[in-house]
Amino acid sequence: MEKLELTCIGCPLGCQLLVEKEGLDIKVSGNTCLNGVKYAKEEVTAPKRILTQSVRVMEGEEKMCSVKTAAPIPKEKLLEAAHIIKQISVEAPIEIGDIIIHDIADTKVDVIATRRVRKKA
Repeated sequence: MEKLELTCIGCPLGCQLLVEKEGLDIKVSGNTCLNGVKYAKEEVTAPKRILTQSVRVMEGEEKMCSVKTAAPIPKEKLLEAAHIIKQISVEAPIEIGDIIIHDIADTKVDVIATRRVRKKA
């Protein structure tokens, strides 16, 4: 039986979880809400993360614009997604929420701008 200790990020409480995994059977204890169970099961079967990064901006008042994935993506896709983002540059103007990359690394998740960048005057 595999045992893991996790700190839940499903809500602000940050419960200390104990996850016991044997085959497909997963038991979670230490949670105070159902978010803890959901978080722990996902973390041991298919962990995901939100990726934050910056892209180069052409013709903008700023040289870089912060971006993030609109939803968590599988951990095994993080390096591939980061490499794709590193290779691109976008043209100003950029608004918060603009889609910078559609379906990054075949995850069905978009990369969106988290900063406004105006075009150079």
